[in-house]
Amino acid sequence: MPIFGVAAEALAELFWPTRCVGCDQPGELVCDECRRELPWVEQRLACPVCGAPFGFLTCTECDGSWVPRATVAALGFEGAAARMVRCLKDFHELRLAPVMAAAMLCALEEAAAWPAADGAARFDVGRTSAVCFVPATAAAFARRGFDHMELVVRPLARALDLPLADVLARLPARDQRVLGRAGRADNLAGTVCVTQDVCGLDLLLVDDVATTGASVNEAARSLLARGASSVTACVLARVW
Repeated sequence: MPIFGVAAEALAELFWPTRCVGCDQPGELVCDECRRELPWVEQRLACPVCGAPFGFLTCTECDGSWVPRATVAALGFEGAAARMVRCLKDFHELRLAPVMAAAMLCALEEAAAWPAADGAARFDVGRTSAVCFVPATAAAFARRGFDHMELVVRPLARALDLPLADVLARLPARDQRVLGRAGRADNLAGTVCVTQDVCGLDLLLVDDVATTGASVNEAARSLLARGASSVTACVLARVW
């Protein structure tokens, strides 16, 4: 890194010291104590379809309409995990992107040992063609100045040694956070477009949070409609 960049970082740390996103204590982005308390999803107990924690035998969160062949969630959406997402998206703490990617990588590696509903591994890097992501809307990109999932998926794709396929685009839609389960699905219907050829590809689709699954389902539906062979989803956090 150029010397001026190092000096600028040191100066920024002096005036705006790094604080933990979980407990706000100065020092690290995620301190040791908050890392120990992260709500990791135990993959052997998770729903093999929607990734909900403890849904392996009977899942109350997916109703048969889930589109990806499997969904891997790294964390429950609570505590420091929820604040990671908010701090990256809303407070521009871009250094969290590789942290989130590392958490998702851990979950994918664990999920590789457990079967999906189709009997194959929930994730198999050797049978994955590329990594893609659910993109931000144009309005969200303009507001933030970046696409947070693109920042996360780049280090994840590198760690998996897979190509990044930037193949999805979003049309305008209402803010999902103000809508219920049925409203979220209706709101996103037809709003995710595939911009490049995906025929025959086995894709890993990445998003930050799955609540009702509307975003990953609509993106997976579009990819399959355009000829993708399969879509496996991975999210940092799962709401249930």
